[in-house]
Parts: sequence; C-alpha cells; structure tokens
Amino acid sequence: MRSGVLKVAVLYVGAVIGAGFSSGQEILQFFGSFGTRGLWGVVLATALFAYLGAVVQTTAVKIGSTGYREVLDYLLGKRMAGVVDRLGMGMLVVGLGIMLAGSGAIFQEKLGLPATVGVLVLAVLIVTVIWNGLTGVVAVNAVLVPLKLTLVMGVALLALFAALGPGPAAYADTVRAGLLADNWVWAAVLYVSYNMMVPLAVLSTLGRHLTATEAVRGAVLGGMLLGLAAGVVAAAIITYHAQVWSYQVPLLYLASEVHPGVGTLCTVVIWLAVFTTGIAQAHGLAGRLALPGSRRYRFAGLGAVLIMTPVAFFDFATLVRFFYPLFGCLGLVLVIGLLIRPLAGFWRPGAKLFK
Repeated sequence: MRSGVLKVAVLYVGAVIGAGFSSGQEILQFFGSFGTRGLWGVVLATALFAYLGAVVQTTAVKIGSTGYREVLDYLLGKRMAGVVDRLGMGMLVVGLGIMLAGSGAIFQEKLGLPATVGVLVLAVLIVTVIWNGLTGVVAVNAVLVPLKLTLVMGVALLALFAALGPGPAAYADTVRAGLLADNWVWAAVLYVSYNMMVPLAVLSTLGRHLTATEAVRGAVLGGMLLGLAAGVVAAAIITYHAQVWSYQVPLLYLASEVHPGVGTLCTVVIWLAVFTTGIAQAHGLAGRLALPGSRRYRFAGLGAVLIMTPVAFFDFATLVRFFYPLFGCLGLVLVIGLLIRPLAGFWRPGAKLFK
C-alpha cells in the first residue's frame, strides 16, 4: 500500500515541479505578485491539485488505463476527448522540446559549456530512462523528487529565517498587480490548469498497477506536497518581493541571502526539475502511443526526443514566453472537464460529460 501511494505522489510532484517552479518564477507570477493574498491562492491550488489528481487517478484505476486517452474518453466522451488528446500530445511534445532547451541554457549560462552539450546530455538521459519503461521512470523520480523538494524548500526556508525582519504581513501595502491583474482566485485556477496536462499523462499510465485506495491517497499526498512546496517558496518570495521582482530566477536571489555558495545548489535543483519534467513528458507521450515498457513505447520515446532536439536550439526564454501562457489556456479546457465530471455522474458507469 505504502509503495503504491508513494509511487503516485512522487510521479505527480515530479510532473508538476519543473524549471519554472524550481526557479521561483512561476510562484512569483501566479502567487507572489498578490502579496499575502497569494498564500490563499496557494491553498486553493493545493485543494485543486489534490482533487483533480484523485479524479484522474481513481478513473485510471477504475478502467485499468495504460494511457491518458482512455481516461479522457471515459471522463469527457470520445468527441471532446479527441480534441483534448490532440492538444495534449502537442503540449507534451513541445514541452519536451522546451525542457531540452532549458538544459542547454543551464549548461551554457551556469557551466560555461556549449548549449549543445546540455541538450544532448538531457536527451540521452531521458531516452535511457524511457528505455527501462515504467520501472525506470518511477525509480528516477523516487530518488530525484524528494531531493528536489528538499533543496527548493530548504533554500526558501533558510531565506525566510535569514530575513529576521518584516515578513509577509508587512508586504500588503506594496503588492504589485503582476501579469494576472488583481484576482488571486483566477491566478490559482490558471496555475493548476497550466500544470495539469503532464500529470494527467503520467498518472493515467498507472491504472493497472494500483488499488483505488492507493490512487486516492497518492494523489492527495502529491497535491499536498505540491501545495506545501509552493507555500514555502511563495512566503519567501513575498518576503523579498521588492528585491526578487526583476529577477529571472528568484530562487537564486533567495539563495544569495543564505550563502553565495547555495547558488550552485539552485542550479542543480533547476536542472533536476528540467530532467524529471522532461522524463514525465516523454513517458506521457510514449504511454499514449504504446503500452509502457513495450518496444513500441521505447521507440516512441526515442522518436519524440529526436524530433524535438532541433527545437531545443531555439532560445529557451522565447519558447517559455510564447508557449506557457498558451498551455495555461488549453489546460483550462481539461480542468473544467475534470471539475464538472463528478456532477455529471462520475460514479455512474458509462456516464459522460460530453456526448
């Protein structure tokens, strides 16, 4: 039981905490820009992550799914599922290209190596993990996700302790509107929608490997861990908001408040986030096309990496700036379906939200 719960939780967290989260930029834009009200946004996002994850995972177990298309068909009906499926495949493959580009940018900017090295290193590692099937995906996440969470939260907590002065409560009078106007509820919903496609793709492949109890507990645990990490980072960013607002990587500033050497740890954290998210995207896409662990699954993952490697040589910041807001809007369609589905008879066999 414990093994299944932890398997779901680490895969869920590994799929969501990517480079944007680990850099602090996502948290700054979606929560930190609202001051202390942003912490309420974190609470709402946590509840949504736990609930939506449970909906996806229990459905996967109920129908014994091996890929996300089966879950979409059950939840949304074939017509709407077909639309979301095509959007989802596009998001996964483009997201994989962005993670490869992110690795190249890290190697170039932080290590002084050619971006090509970073792209190729990540590509080889992702293919290696995919070649070992679901076992490899789970094993890598079981090691890297706790490490990633510990480092991100550790830096944020140490920065909070280092402040020893005005905390989040002193921030209320200096709040900035940010990119999402003045609506923290909308920001929280959009943040979850932006982050839900990859977890759907990953969690759906576990349908035949879990019990219903493991599915629910694992999804709720994963959602709570995501909320805890987001809350700690958001509190630190709110505390240092005036200083970090203009930073591309706010976590690096927080690290500098702890100790200059901690910046190196931040670089490691961000790359690990790129790695685990890239694995999740390649696994989700390959799992959509073939049974995880099969020969076709392996070659689907390899093909996706090879196809997107040339895209990885575009500017990382440009790719993020163009595609991430688009992903948020597309993901909103999925989230609305997952939220409404129980009201349409979630527990009644054969019921569909869209005919």
